[in-house]
Amino acid sequence: KSGLDPGGAWHAWGMACLKAGNLTSAREKFNRCLKPPMDLNQLNHGSRLVQDVIQYLESTVKPVLITDDDYFATLRELEATLRTRSLSLEIMCEGKIQHNSYYQECLFYLHSYGTNLAIISFYMRHDCMREALLHLLNKECPSEVFIEGIFIPSYESGKLHMLENLLETIDPGLESWGVYLIAACKYLQRKNYYHILYELQQFMKDHVRAAMTCIRFFTHGAKSYTELGGKQAWLLKIKDHLKVYLQEVSRSSGRKKMAFTFRKKMSATDVSRHINTVDLQMEVTKFLHQCESSGASQMTDSSLPTLFGNNNMKMDVACKVILEGKNIEEGFGIAFRVLQDFQLEATEVYSKVAKQLVKQQKYSEIQQLLKCVNESGVAAKNDGDNIILNCLNEFKNIPAEDLDNLIQDMDSDENKIQAYMMCNKLRSAYLVSVRQEKARAVQLVQHVRQLAESSGDDVVKAICAQWL
Repeated sequence: KSGLDPGGAWHAWGMACLKAGNLTSAREKFNRCLKPPMDLNQLNHGSRLVQDVIQYLESTVKPVLITDDDYFATLRELEATLRTRSLSLEIMCEGKIQHNSYYQECLFYLHSYGTNLAIISFYMRHDCMREALLHLLNKECPSEVFIEGIFIPSYESGKLHMLENLLETIDPGLESWGVYLIAACKYLQRKNYYHILYELQQFMKDHVRAAMTCIRFFTHGAKSYTELGGKQAWLLKIKDHLKVYLQEVSRSSGRKKMAFTFRKKMSATDVSRHINTVDLQMEVTKFLHQCESSGASQMTDSSLPTLFGNNNMKMDVACKVILEGKNIEEGFGIAFRVLQDFQLEATEVYSKVAKQLVKQQKYSEIQQLLKCVNESGVAAKNDGDNIILNCLNEFKNIPAEDLDNLIQDMDSDENKIQAYMMCNKLRSAYLVSVRQEKARAVQLVQHVRQLAESSGDDVVKAICAQWL
């Protein structure tokens, strides 16, 4: 009469019937006020009203055991229970859920009015993980439902191994779980739960991704190569994963179709290249660890470069290896291999090293560097000269004697003249210029005279004028 929504009254009446133990009558009342959700895959447990019903049924410790206590079960309850069981597609798990009519009643309401997440969470609460997984598959639930309803509760309660065993029992190839497992990996990565991620990747036999996680374990948070020296076991694990992957690829290449659809793929060439990188990183780690232990280490970098970074970082590794040995020669071999393997810009690296040596005032070691570069067998004709020119470009205050030694080590007279001009050693530039072929000598001496004029060096200007 008053036009109020009767839903609340039906719900209260239904709850009263439940509390009185009249399950059939309760269903009838609830049918008038409860509605199934619009989207069964929404990430909640359905309406508040349904949750109240489930909460009450779960908290009611009234074990009406149909198999043991037929006499006490009313015919109506028995009928209701049987009807519920036919509604539920899953095989009920052994134990109290299968027999207790109150639990069966929960399933009736969940299947009629609850979301998939509510049904799965119910199974998980009552240790029926298998049923939860089967429901997930039968209803083709999205991966968010798997994460919220099954995966998070499993690892939070320490049942990850149990979950893994069940996934494997239901589908030994894990193919039907691929989407869910990848989603779980992404979730763990977002949360920075790398140890659980690594454990899961090993279970999935996803060796390439497991190797990538090991790289993170190796590099993350390390402040020195002494620390990395203590983490070398991860490098061995990376190699193991990649080798196992190679074996699996070669084994399955004979078959028509590769079975691993959700596992990360990589060509055999790339995998071999990565194994080579790991070997080289092991060598670098041992060498720099030794240098740091013996106190030879000079550089203090805020970031620690490894060969797992981009090309700039790899170049930093090469520089670090050359600079941190007892002398230039000691680390040059490893650095040279880094440059060759990754096809890095060698001259750029050598120039960076030379600049560092100038900063450290180790001028004789620059000459040793040039010797190593020339003996490497792949240096271009002017590489050594360019390294020195790059240095002089940045540093004008090298002591005179060391400066002369460096310039005299240059191969090309043209470069020597350019170097002398850069350092304002115009007399030396004049002396080398006049030794050139006549036409070129005239051009060079004229250039020196112009520089002498603009810098106010009357003596050199006069000498140049007289020669010309």
